[in-house]
Amino acid sequence: MTQEILRICQLSAKINDISILKKLDLTIKSGEIHAIMGPNGSGKSTLSKVIAGHPSYQITHGSILFNGKSIAKDSPEDRACKGIFLAFQYPIEISGVSNIDFLQMALNSQRRFKNLEELNPLEFFKVVSQKLSLLHMDQSFLYRDVNGGFSGGEKKRNEILQMALLDSKLSILDETDSGLDIDSLKIIADGINSLSNKDNAIIMITHYQRLLEYVVPDFIHVMQDGKIVTTGGYELAQHLEQHGYKSISNSTLG
Repeated sequence: MTQEILRICQLSAKINDISILKKLDLTIKSGEIHAIMGPNGSGKSTLSKVIAGHPSYQITHGSILFNGKSIAKDSPEDRACKGIFLAFQYPIEISGVSNIDFLQMALNSQRRFKNLEELNPLEFFKVVSQKLSLLHMDQSFLYRDVNGGFSGGEKKRNEILQMALLDSKLSILDETDSGLDIDSLKIIADGINSLSNKDNAIIMITHYQRLLEYVVPDFIHVMQDGKIVTTGGYELAQHLEQHGYKSISNSTLG
């Protein structure tokens, strides 16, 4: 039985007094994969950051319900512990912090929030090793600085590793396909597909059709000027690939 994971109603948000999102509506249920497309500046990344609770963005109107409860006043940390995961378009490097320490800290923070017993290093290593094989990642990744010296593909795989480890209810992937070669794209897509199940939901933000050839979404939404202007299936991505975003407008879609 599906359940509503995310409901966004008439959401407006701004940054530095500049309005970005403008009365946007979106509903996502468990078991669904949604793709959000649109030209640069349409508000795609802003939407992901507002859902995740980025402090630079201010909600000026509307609501965000996660599992039926408002999260508008929740901190980014609380949202993450409740099950919202955001994979960044440009993952940052953290010098002096090993990947294994960072991942263990993140997982144990989530477990504390849920009143679960924290995992000791041996228990954690067993868990993370299972997730590594999912993304064809060598154990040596664990002992490097977080994203330190990682290629673009390695950084994106490391983000999906975090997604797998935290077993999030809602995962938001902001241009995860950006800068990937075809082999890395297939590995990332395989990881996303294996992590999608009837109890969670995934939002993929992308400019291009190629990721959607490997991870087929249930719904594709096109954003323009801070709102969703049309929604369709995979055929919508094919239309955009052939005709571009200029072929879609508020006036033609109603």
